[in-house]
Amino acid sequence: MGAKIKDVAALARVSIATVSRALGNGPVSADLKERVEQAAAQLGYRPNLSARRLRSQQSRTVGLLVSDIRNPFFTAVSRSVEDAAYRAGMRVILCNVDEDVKKEAMYLRLMQEERVCGVIFSPTGDTASHFRPDRFEFPVVMIDRAGPPGVTDAVVLDNMLAAQQLVTHLIERGYRRIGGLFGNSSTTGAERAAGYEAALMAQGLPVAARFVSPNVDAAVSAVKAWLAEPDHPDALIASNGLLLQGAVRALMEAGMSIPGDVALAGFDNDAWTGLVGQGLTVIEQPVYDIGTLAMEMLLSRLENPSLAKRKMVLNGVLLTRGSTATKQV
Repeated sequence: MGAKIKDVAALARVSIATVSRALGNGPVSADLKERVEQAAAQLGYRPNLSARRLRSQQSRTVGLLVSDIRNPFFTAVSRSVEDAAYRAGMRVILCNVDEDVKKEAMYLRLMQEERVCGVIFSPTGDTASHFRPDRFEFPVVMIDRAGPPGVTDAVVLDNMLAAQQLVTHLIERGYRRIGGLFGNSSTTGAERAAGYEAALMAQGLPVAARFVSPNVDAAVSAVKAWLAEPDHPDALIASNGLLLQGAVRALMEAGMSIPGDVALAGFDNDAWTGLVGQGLTVIEQPVYDIGTLAMEMLLSRLENPSLAKRKMVLNGVLLTRGSTATKQV
């Protein structure tokens, strides 16, 4: 157990009220303030800066945990959450999890210490599958990834449908050896892989899915190894913007043209995707709506904790560009 305010008071030989004033910039002498701060540091005491707001039911802070802030998808969602929180008169604590379960657990503990009124986050696959909301004093809204039905509120994309749309589009353009590159640490990657496989199997075409860490370097390595194989795919889909970026880099470094040698499609309409060749075909996600709706769901949950858990499933939009031009026979 961590040190308590009474422990600091005992070590500093002052009252609990004096500790509270000294650590909260209240009216105490400089010598007394220094003595209290030294005692707190010696004991490793961390003051609960939100306690007063909580006691008066005025806690106005929301935690936002994102999987990888380098992914423009999460940057855009973070912006929309912050905008919605600002309109509601609330603050946001942003934490970057890096798809790391231990880091994720540490930040969830931090949210408890900070006594936030609620948390919006995109969980790792393991956390999404085993999440127990009863362990936390605040309500949770999951974004991009959802846990089992009825566990928490969630706002997600229809990932299976979106992946099926990409595969169907490529098949209609004449591609038959369609490879899929998917993130290996989230329910999102698994759902998109399932949609990819279903679309190919419905047409009797071979499935060639590969799962990697959802970052640029992992995608570069995987695609380069794939291209070295004699019967490599004539088209690729990537399940997020970072994997798509890595696939582009690998193809360019291998001296291959898009779509002449390999067609390419993926997720997220990041600004750069329109600048590669004649543009990359992507599924555009309603990123601003995802963050805004998540904040609205959290506010509703705070107002009425007994509401039934809700899962909002949004649709993406297929943006067709030159990277998936009709295959030349």
